[in-house]
Amino acid sequence: MYGARSWQFASWQLPVSFKFSVSVSIGRSARAWFLSEFNPETFEELIGLIGNERNASFRMVLGYWDMAASMVTTGAIDGDAFRAAHGEVFLTFAKVYPFLEQLRAAASEPDYCKHLEAVVLAAPDAAAIMTRRRAAAIGAAQARFQQGSN
Repeated sequence: MYGARSWQFASWQLPVSFKFSVSVSIGRSARAWFLSEFNPETFEELIGLIGNERNASFRMVLGYWDMAASMVTTGAIDGDAFRAAHGEVFLTFAKVYPFLEQLRAAASEPDYCKHLEAVVLAAPDAAAIMTRRRAAAIGAAQARFQQGSN
């Protein structure tokens, strides 16, 4: 009655539910850090930001979004619907996109974030969205820094 898409979606429910239940409070903290404080401008700066206790946050955020994006790349859900419901995915990917090839090489993982990359870059105006959201995040971080230093 429901066809292939229902089965595919159902096959994702258990891993997504498990990951969500394990990481709700940790995930909120990781996402907050990633979205507001993680703003590397060079690969070296990125390594410095994740070369400590924040490494787990970095991996959790990107791992979650890559897993979620894999639901699109495997055909379980529609890409446009996913991007419409999860706009955060653009900023998340924008923060690592300039360093993606270096991350893949450093980790010897050529497919690192491949689902996230495919889903975000499939948007017709992906580059403009990522540029706009990254600039807004950096501007907000700078404003917080200026408020904190006054």
